[in-house]
Amino acid sequence: MRIFHQFRAGLIGLIAVTGMGVSSPTYADSGSIQFSVVKAGFFIGGSGGTGTLIFHGRRYPLSIGGLSAGLVFGAAGTRFVGTVSHIFRPSDVAGVYGAAGAGAALGVGAGVIALTNDKGAVLRLRGRQVGLIANLDLSGMAVSLR
Repeated sequence: MRIFHQFRAGLIGLIAVTGMGVSSPTYADSGSIQFSVVKAGFFIGGSGGTGTLIFHGRRYPLSIGGLSAGLVFGAAGTRFVGTVSHIFRPSDVAGVYGAAGAGAALGVGAGVIALTNDKGAVLRLRGRQVGLIANLDLSGMAVSLR
């Protein structure tokens, strides 16, 4: 019986020491993002632009670039605003985001999109598009800190 009590006391001690050694969980944070992109294409499209990430009260300049392939005709400019979540540091927003899309704009159009990169950052964006463009394509967008 005495061995059982010693075993139980040792097990409780081991659990307590192990629990103290485990660090507290780290929680990802979020910020706001805004950028402007110009997209143009004839079957194969390209896009480029600049923007700003606001994270913990600081501004970080961004560069945006991308390619799309499918049915892309025309040109349009889009201004996106939204949030970026699941990031620990500003560099987590950098990466490649992919999407499949279909749409058209003649004059002014609007849209909403959510994208994720390989680091787990999630962009939730709404945008206002101006131009003449029709698309049914697969596209990729690369975001980098400048």
